[in-house]
Amino acid sequence: MSIAENVARIRAQIAQAALECGRDPREIKLCAATKMNDGEAVRQAIAAGVDCCGENRVQELTAKLKENAYQGAPVHFIGHLQTNKVRQVVGKVDLIQSVDSLRLLQAIQQEAGKQGIVQDILLEVNIGGEESKWGFAPEEVLPVVEKAGVFTNICIKGLMAIPPISHNSGENLKFFQKMFQLTVDIRNKITDNVIVDCLSMGMSDDFPDAIRCGSTMVRVGTGIFGARDYANVSSKTM
Repeated sequence: MSIAENVARIRAQIAQAALECGRDPREIKLCAATKMNDGEAVRQAIAAGVDCCGENRVQELTAKLKENAYQGAPVHFIGHLQTNKVRQVVGKVDLIQSVDSLRLLQAIQQEAGKQGIVQDILLEVNIGGEESKWGFAPEEVLPVVEKAGVFTNICIKGLMAIPPISHNSGENLKFFQKMFQLTVDIRNKITDNVIVDCLSMGMSDDFPDAIRCGSTMVRVGTGIFGARDYANVSSKTM
């Protein structure tokens, strides 16, 4: 199937999942996870109507920005961001979804201050408590939000999570439900730079369940572009 056909299929699945739980499908944004896909593939996804593109790697982000690959859609950073690469991302993307530590939050604040901008971000939550993944522990989220007032060049738009890999439908429902409750909790802490209008969760294999639990943005890569070929990728670009 073509990228356009895949986007149409994903849109139909988003609509079905939303309607099943009484939600308006227009509430859910489709983020194309563009990792390891070239500029032409990104352009096709944008032409097919994805709401935004999500890039995992600074190197790929920089290269695709140079060729205007994201023209026509917002671009988000959705991968692990090292503090020494913050200046290459802040001000270049509409949203940094993967803010996973206070140290990174401080680095983004400093760079955004230098640029005189307010950078929109999401706090990444390690909702499954996995050692192999980055993110705040669930119990750390509220204290971080309560400190948000000191980060005047950052706006917290909500939360993002990557639950454990699921092999069967419904396995991640408990994690999605916990993420939704966290979002409800931090909405009670809203200040000038805490808005909380985004809950980014759900990927190619589990996004219908995420939508049923309140997700407002799903990140789909293989479902749009097909399986990634890691065999031809050097360790330097992983």
